[in-house]
Amino acid sequence: MDIHIGIDVGGTFTDLALNIPGEDRQLLHKLPSTPDEPARAIIDGIAAILAEHGLDAGNVVRLSHGTTVGTNALIQRQIGTVAIVTTKGFRDLLEIGRQTRPKVYDIHMDNPAPLVPRELRLEVAERMRADGTVHVPLDEDEVARIGRQLAQEHVDCVVVGFLHAYAYPAHEARAVEILRSVLPDEVHIVASASVYPEFREYERFSTAVLNGALLTVMNAYLDSFTRETATLGVTAEPKVSLSAGGLMSIDTARRLPIRGSLSGPAAGVLGAAARAAVAGFPDVVTLDVGGTSADVSLLAGGQPTEVPDRSLAGFPMRMPTLDVNTVGAGGGSIAWIDRDDLMKVGPQSAGAHPGPACYDLGGEAATVTDANVLLGRLNPDALLDGRMKISADLAQRAIGRLATAIDLDVTETALGIIRVACANIVKAIRTISVERGHDPSRFCLFAFGGAGPLHAADVARELGISTVVVPPSPGVLCAEGLLRSDLRADFIKTLLARLDEAAGRVLTPAHEALAAQSVAWFAAEALNEAQRRLTWRLDMRYYGQNYELAIPVTDGAFDAGACRALMAAFHRAHEQAYGFASEAEPIEIVSMKVKATGVLDRPSLPRLEAAAPGEPAGRRRTLFGTGDWHDTPVFRRDALAPEQRLAGPAIIEQLDTTVPLFPGDACRVDEWGNLVMTLG
Repeated sequence: MDIHIGIDVGGTFTDLALNIPGEDRQLLHKLPSTPDEPARAIIDGIAAILAEHGLDAGNVVRLSHGTTVGTNALIQRQIGTVAIVTTKGFRDLLEIGRQTRPKVYDIHMDNPAPLVPRELRLEVAERMRADGTVHVPLDEDEVARIGRQLAQEHVDCVVVGFLHAYAYPAHEARAVEILRSVLPDEVHIVASASVYPEFREYERFSTAVLNGALLTVMNAYLDSFTRETATLGVTAEPKVSLSAGGLMSIDTARRLPIRGSLSGPAAGVLGAAARAAVAGFPDVVTLDVGGTSADVSLLAGGQPTEVPDRSLAGFPMRMPTLDVNTVGAGGGSIAWIDRDDLMKVGPQSAGAHPGPACYDLGGEAATVTDANVLLGRLNPDALLDGRMKISADLAQRAIGRLATAIDLDVTETALGIIRVACANIVKAIRTISVERGHDPSRFCLFAFGGAGPLHAADVARELGISTVVVPPSPGVLCAEGLLRSDLRADFIKTLLARLDEAAGRVLTPAHEALAAQSVAWFAAEALNEAQRRLTWRLDMRYYGQNYELAIPVTDGAFDAGACRALMAAFHRAHEQAYGFASEAEPIEIVSMKVKATGVLDRPSLPRLEAAAPGEPAGRRRTLFGTGDWHDTPVFRRDALAPEQRLAGPAIIEQLDTTVPLFPGDACRVDEWGNLVMTLG
């Protein structure tokens, strides 16, 4: 009896989804995270879910997890000591950057201090030209001297970042060899071209430094994680979620932890994509609200959107990631009064400890969760099916203090907290929809996370969205998404060549080189021919532009006709993205990229069994908006039958979330157990 387990470690809760494919059975578990020792909650959760259902740890054949350990370490600067060895004249590139401020109109906000202090940014004589010719040979004696100097500095990682190494990495590779010969074995040595070999020196150096900073932290975490799971009797090698969606092996995660730095939100998007496609909703906006933040993404035609770069802890990261926009609007987000005497919500969060005031763990600040408790939208006595006692009195007291400060009624203040949090979410959704040329009203809102369904109706109304879908287990959908993820890897070759009818002379050899890298990766991951998939694309732009657009490539035949088709596809994509196309302008191919996918077995989604329509399990007073309180029926989610229909007002409760159905709204339960809400 094989067992698959997906684990998502969030800032407030750790979620587990366990699937037994042979029995078409899925089990869920949720427990508070342990930020001081993230692996502890994982181990406790695995042990608890296996013991509760009498399962043998030796039968676990797949163990996949996403984690925020790397991101949190960078934010808190709890990272290894990193040095960088770079081309003479480029010592201060990490500090100069693009000479832009984080916020254009905030003259007081500065960029974060570099992760590598200036005394650990060392230069060496070498220079490779953009065409691959050597302008200044690598001074190998200088590299060795720098290595001996760094050996006295007790650094954890040395990053080698040379000019034009994305295309011509020979100098970097030789410098790594020399440094490895003079530095202690425990010091990590990383070539920037080995992390992600893409042009733009600043972003490439920054990405390599971020990776180096995470190596010590993530290796210690992964060592602890694998050691502890082995003590439980789990022999399966863990897989780690990628920021671009999919999974990577534990060995890849040890070498390239930066690839999993935004893994949790990506897993949720993949889980939503699988559920939405089966339910018949190809165009969705995902809304994942957890304890600390709200993550939103857009799926057009069932496909998640990918972006080539992101900011991580204030630093540029040039690496494929799913287009997930994050704002500090989670259940634990703190409401506060700014200097302008206006109420704000987030980005500060009460987290798991001390948590919202209603948790009675020492938290005193008013949070979004406290507001939902006060309004009757959340159970005023307990959460997690009664396993987590809460105090409505403490929630009212915390919001009361805020209400006094702004001279408002307590109820108005609670409603205000919800509205401000939802406004932050709406703004985030507009960024990934309206600003990308999509009308959000054509999409349905797919709400998950512990608090996503709580705010879905308010958010959808503001965006003109009429349909909201809530999956059967929204609070653990990120963990469930890991059960439906494949192994993936990205490979790139920068070209910077003109796209014309003769471009095949450049594209064909690049295609062959990347195909060879993909085949080597497939072999290393022991993936057979039937499991192998390749997805190709070209990043292109008009000459003189700073940014490029990704154009899909169907095969490796780059004759004159194929090149003309690529030019036409680029013009169409440019018009969709920017509202115009300049067909007389020459087009530049920036890079060729391939996504290699190793398809893994996926558990099927269970259908709801036929049953009698569920009846209310109780009632409570709830305020849905300005106006009267409603004596609202409360339903248990697991008691609802397929095709059962409800009319608002109603509350639907379950282990991992609560779904309020507003007056005038309607809801039906589909065959897969999704709640499909139609807003009145």
